[in-house]
Amino acid sequence: MNKSIKKKLAQIFTFLKRENIFRILFVIALLIIFSAVGLTYFEEGRSFKEALWWSVVTMTTVGYGDISPVSDGGRIIGTIVMIMGIGILGVFTATIASVFVERKLKEDRGMGSYTFTNHIILCEWTPRTREILAELRNDDRCAITPIILIADMEVKPVDDENLYFIQGDVNEENLKRANVEKASTVVIMSDDNIDESARDAKTVLTTLTVECMNESAYTIVELLDEKNVRHCRRAKADEIIVGSEFSTKLISRAALEHGISKVISELLSSKYGNDLYKIPVPNDLAGKKFIDIFTEMKRTRQSIVLAVQRKGDAEVISNPAIDYVVNQDDALIIIATNRPENN
Repeated sequence: MNKSIKKKLAQIFTFLKRENIFRILFVIALLIIFSAVGLTYFEEGRSFKEALWWSVVTMTTVGYGDISPVSDGGRIIGTIVMIMGIGILGVFTATIASVFVERKLKEDRGMGSYTFTNHIILCEWTPRTREILAELRNDDRCAITPIILIADMEVKPVDDENLYFIQGDVNEENLKRANVEKASTVVIMSDDNIDESARDAKTVLTTLTVECMNESAYTIVELLDEKNVRHCRRAKADEIIVGSEFSTKLISRAALEHGISKVISELLSSKYGNDLYKIPVPNDLAGKKFIDIFTEMKRTRQSIVLAVQRKGDAEVISNPAIDYVVNQDDALIIIATNRPENN
């Protein structure tokens, strides 16, 4: 038997045992058998098979009426089954319902554990995290992707059925609960709840923990101080964004080149206008020079090629030379209103 099936069956068995479902099922089975035997005894010409069927439909209050007791003993049995059946099934239904309600409350309060694969993990909740979540949900590729938030707060901060919450610090235990070993992307935000001097140190430590648990996860890290970028690089972060550096550079450029911030805002937002996309090199353009690809992408796909990323290489070559040859395994970073269809 498949290991995953065995594990699932074991989880179901544990659940039934923990919630005393076996006891309730045993009482239900006992009542059905008792009433079937009693009806067979009191009702002449009634087979045990028919009595068993009558017991089930009477206990579940379906009451088809195809079989009805006529003797006094049979009617007494029927009365007992109806009264006890309503009570026992009520307890059974309430037990199952309470389990699901309790599970939902635990999830909203960040007490659950998850087994998703290829999901996204957000570390720390800040106003910037809220914006990131909104942008992810505005993208069709991530509209229903499971996203797990790990943050030290009381309840889940937003109503999103595909956002799952784990309460507490971003540590190894909570990362395990988020199944970081199977995550595709981990976004580590700077913790606004602690002193600024300690934020980057915590971010670097979190990055180290994530990379130790899952080297293949793509880690995006937010830092406050550019001086700490080298520490994050040593921790093997895939992308490092220095918040203060980015905002100050953008403001300074906007002061010199009026209107430039509007262009950047448009490219960073998925709500309107053009977006940034990374796409594979179209089959008909592989092996051609950059200038030819640039011209063809603009002419046939209304897209502007900004950069090229070599396969397996984190380095991105922005604005390559006109004679730069682009291979089939490379990726293009483009500006377009919509993601071009794959070739």
